[in-house]
Amino acid sequence: MTGAAVPILMYHSVAHCPSDATHALSVAPEAFAEQMALLGESGHTALTTAELARIWRDGGPLPPRPVLITFDDGYEGVHRHALPVLVRHGLTSTVFVATGWLRGAHDTGGGLDTMLDWDQVRELAAAGTEIGGHSHTHPQLDQLGDTALPAELDRCREIVTAELGTRPASFAYPYGYSSRRVRRLVRDAGFAQALAVGNGLARREQGPYALRRVTVRRSTGAAEFARLVEGRALARTFARDRALTRGYAVVRRARQVRRKAIRTRV
Repeated sequence: MTGAAVPILMYHSVAHCPSDATHALSVAPEAFAEQMALLGESGHTALTTAELARIWRDGGPLPPRPVLITFDDGYEGVHRHALPVLVRHGLTSTVFVATGWLRGAHDTGGGLDTMLDWDQVRELAAAGTEIGGHSHTHPQLDQLGDTALPAELDRCREIVTAELGTRPASFAYPYGYSSRRVRRLVRDAGFAQALAVGNGLARREQGPYALRRVTVRRSTGAAEFARLVEGRALARTFARDRALTRGYAVVRRARQVRRKAIRTRV
């Protein structure tokens, strides 16, 4: 059914020995292989972000047991460890790259661990992986001004287009933070859909620029992973995350108001 809820899994690093900065949101290669085997054995159909958005935009039917597998930032382990597993199980994915974090000519030095290089990104794309945007330097986009925000989006889009020869269609908000202004500028930058976090299932009525995802962590065991994919007990599993998100949203809004007041005085 078109209106059914869809689990969008949010991964970051897949690594045996992740950096301290990425450890909590990394997944061990063995755990990732077990999780993908579960998806394959349970008859799930993996879609890219662009495919899901196109189905919902056109009003077509979803495939049996749809699921999205997404990776943020662009860590090297996605190519080294995740890609062979995905290929083995016939699963597709979307990798959202922070272009200023990837190794190569555009590297700003901000990457939190060993990052992909552009040859690896091209190999991922050649294997059927959708490459989406994730900003250039991975800032909190809702905290940026009216000049810096479009620059982050445009630079990311331009680099991906130049390196791959294909304009990226999908975007993921760094840290999951967005606002009405951010979503409008992401659309204006040419992205057709965008993913947040929210730790809930994605539904068509969320709109193409605020689709929710569920976080997969290093601590996510097999039983919890099965519940995430089925959309069970999400409120209980992510209760602490949601409380922290609500509290930090208040802080971010206050910062925005202060910055706007300063700009107005100047």
